[in-house]
Amino acid sequence: MAIKKGNEDVRDWTFMTNHLHVLLVISSQEDLVLREVANLVGITERAVQKIVMELEEAGYLGRERVGRVNRYTVNLNKPLRHPLEKHQTVGALIRMLQKK
Repeated sequence: MAIKKGNEDVRDWTFMTNHLHVLLVISSQEDLVLREVANLVGITERAVQKIVMELEEAGYLGRERVGRVNRYTVNLNKPLRHPLEKHQTVGALIRMLQKK
């Protein structure tokens, strides 16, 4: 992620991955097209397509064709992948991050 500092872009890092950002956006707004997800996350539409494909293949996302668009749903009961977090579900992570 690049942040503007004066006239130059400064590379910065965050704790959350683009995969998580895509899941968060889709879980809160299932009717968005991938171009809109890309704009909200701040990455290219092609990057979102790749992430969505990976999340679908791993069982974290489901896809349903509705008319001319795809509607995605998050599998909230799926455990997280990393051994340090596998005792938690995607749903628990999303609920924690969406608390206001």
